[in-house]
Amino acid sequence: MKYLLWTVACAGLAGAAAGSATAQTPAGSAGSTRPDTIVVTATPLEGADTDARSIAAPVQTATAKTIEDSHALDVTAYMNRALGSVYVNDIQNNPLQPDVNYRGYTASPLLGTPEGLSVYLDGVRQNQPFGDVVSWDLIPREAIESLTLMPGSNPLFGLNTLGGALSVRTKSGISAPGSAIELGYGSNNRWQAQASTGGSADNGFDWFVTGNRFEDDGWRDASPSEATQLFGKAGWRNDRTHISLTGAYADTDLTGNGMQDQRLLAADYRSVYTKPDNTANRSSLLNLTAQHRLSDHIQFSGNLYYRKITTHTLNGDINDDSLTEQVYQPDAEEQDALTAAGYTGFPTSGEDASNTPFPSWRCIANILLNSAPNEICNGLLNRSHTSQDEAGASGQMTVDTPLGARANTFTAGAAYNASHAHFIQSTQFGYLTPDRGVATVDGPGAFADGTQESEDAQDARVDLTGRTHVWSVFATDTMEVVPTLRLTLSGRYDASRVKTYDSLTPSGPGSLTGNHDFSRFNPAIGVTWSPNDGLTAYAGYNEGSRAPSAIELGCSDPDNPCRLPNALAGDPPLKQVVARTVEAGVRGRGPSGLAWNAGFFRAENSNDIMFVADDISGFGYFRNFGKTRRQGVELGASGEIGAVSLGANYTYLDATYRSAEVVPGQGNSTNDGGPGFEGAIAVSPGDRIPLVPRQIFKANARWEATSRFALEADAIAVDGSYARGNENNQHQPDGVYYLGSGKTGGYAVMNLGADFRPVRSVKLFVQVNNVFDTRYHTAAQLGSTGFTETGAFLSRPFSGPVVDGELPTLGETFYAPGAPRLIWAGVRYSF
Repeated sequence: MKYLLWTVACAGLAGAAAGSATAQTPAGSAGSTRPDTIVVTATPLEGADTDARSIAAPVQTATAKTIEDSHALDVTAYMNRALGSVYVNDIQNNPLQPDVNYRGYTASPLLGTPEGLSVYLDGVRQNQPFGDVVSWDLIPREAIESLTLMPGSNPLFGLNTLGGALSVRTKSGISAPGSAIELGYGSNNRWQAQASTGGSADNGFDWFVTGNRFEDDGWRDASPSEATQLFGKAGWRNDRTHISLTGAYADTDLTGNGMQDQRLLAADYRSVYTKPDNTANRSSLLNLTAQHRLSDHIQFSGNLYYRKITTHTLNGDINDDSLTEQVYQPDAEEQDALTAAGYTGFPTSGEDASNTPFPSWRCIANILLNSAPNEICNGLLNRSHTSQDEAGASGQMTVDTPLGARANTFTAGAAYNASHAHFIQSTQFGYLTPDRGVATVDGPGAFADGTQESEDAQDARVDLTGRTHVWSVFATDTMEVVPTLRLTLSGRYDASRVKTYDSLTPSGPGSLTGNHDFSRFNPAIGVTWSPNDGLTAYAGYNEGSRAPSAIELGCSDPDNPCRLPNALAGDPPLKQVVARTVEAGVRGRGPSGLAWNAGFFRAENSNDIMFVADDISGFGYFRNFGKTRRQGVELGASGEIGAVSLGANYTYLDATYRSAEVVPGQGNSTNDGGPGFEGAIAVSPGDRIPLVPRQIFKANARWEATSRFALEADAIAVDGSYARGNENNQHQPDGVYYLGSGKTGGYAVMNLGADFRPVRSVKLFVQVNNVFDTRYHTAAQLGSTGFTETGAFLSRPFSGPVVDGELPTLGETFYAPGAPRLIWAGVRYSF
């Protein structure tokens, strides 16, 4: 890996001669913004701004211009390429559905991923009520004015801020006057059209409106996506008051077909394991914000918002319960059922794996008989519908007045959020087709409703309503102890109530109905020392917490694992997560304009909520882990040499379990059930957390060759990580029962871009991502496979041994492949 990092470092810095990239100022800014003039919000609301000298953490920011110059498709693509300690697990392989990770904490659109980052848009929390997921496809890039990535478990940003908080500010007619139209087209028949306009009037009114349409066939098989995003803001201001009303709408239809068996991926990099895996989101948002300066030293700011999100999912999966069953030749009773239903052409004898790569007749017959389709059918079609409504308000007062002869800024506020979520799911039995789809059949046993004549029959239906109320109060005070020393004290108290109602089983064993209350006060303290304008040292300690969401409370029973996002089960309640973070470091800027930073962080989580996977199709459950730790070192530098801007970031990240645990280990060669069987593995303190790389390096350069022409380049190098299911880090393939290493390798990717302005109002641009068409993996998981190396379905891959009536399965490492080379070009006309 060290040679890989050196290669990327040299390539990224040498790119100054012929390329460029968005240069990130390590001390917390983007572009050429100086650390002592960064305006950073101390809370999610506007009005409690401070400067970088009093921030006891390495804050990173970016502006609309730096994001536009990067040609990034959306905010996640920009963060992955430009921000330190950020990396992506592209599990869905959809450009609008990545898992964004920062310091080993995640903000993901996938229900079932333990979330550890909070995301705000103009003070409105984007983590959804049902699962705390973040749908990145609902945030239009063209509407973004700036973003701030705040590290650590800062309590002022509320629940779910375990590892960091992302605060996004949107444009207004004041900040983004004028109009623009942009068209782009690229690889995989990807095209995008977007337009925006903004302005203001002498009477104080201003407006900004933008719209975007995106379509993409996807680089993997059968992976089309489309998205429509609309955003508008109207405001009014005078010398003391600013009021704005924001409206946003998004309608997206995304297909991301997930991880693939390593053997099949090697044969066809674009192939998919099963399909479809479709998510359709529709979102509406209204947000009324206000700031009013009562005097020269006192300011009020607040907001009132409403948001509605509906989500439909359709997922075709392999049925792992069929992998140890005889799924081929129908018996006499099953043949009679097929005949009675009008089917013809089924085999009367001799069907087996050697002549039937994709069996179906026994599945059809078992659905007609409602006997054991849960064991015989090798395909599942999972559907879900989620409807979420939430409304809330927050307000704060900021007093900026000296205490004696020393500067002092005090902010205090309160917030309230109420949400309602309704989740419905069903699982339908079917059989796999040669194109990896799932064909369904109508009949008495078509759905997993628990009525099947099978001892393993399960009722996978869910009809769950959840209501959540969160009350919060918070305060922060930054005081100047001496002219060079500043102290910040902060705290927030959150009280949450989560109520769930199970319409299918209102009470009794297996019911999801319940009332859960969580509350906690989280403190923070930070100190900064600035002996001169070019140097700041900082140290801080903060705590944050996250209350379990309704889906986590409904899926934490190891005896009743869930297929997410498609099943829940009654369980004992989970504990809320508490994160404690320590930061220390230095940052500065030299007389030549070189900005640099160096820091250390350690975050300890108690009762971390993690999803323990049982198999590749999604079965598993949530549980509390005693303790986990994420710690590391961050280094960065950026500067300008004439017309060239350069930047680099390096992160060493050590994410480990800190308490002994026992978790399911199907697919792990060290499980106690024996080769090919289900069993448990022992996790020891010091074992690395899966999907978290140990090293991350980024380098970028931008060359403004002339006022009309610019070149840019950036490079990303990420170390390998362990697969999910390999929590004990001890999996070893034996070439018989287990294939694949159980971890990903490190990778490096380079991106190039160019801008040309033939006239001032027109910009032509081209972007090439993954210039060298590198094949790499961003995530992995252990599990049982249902396919041969040629792609045929195969049950009972081994004839023995037989343990408790069960046969072993073939364990595989499944990988999330990184996107191949992508070329993107377009034109932007501003007027």
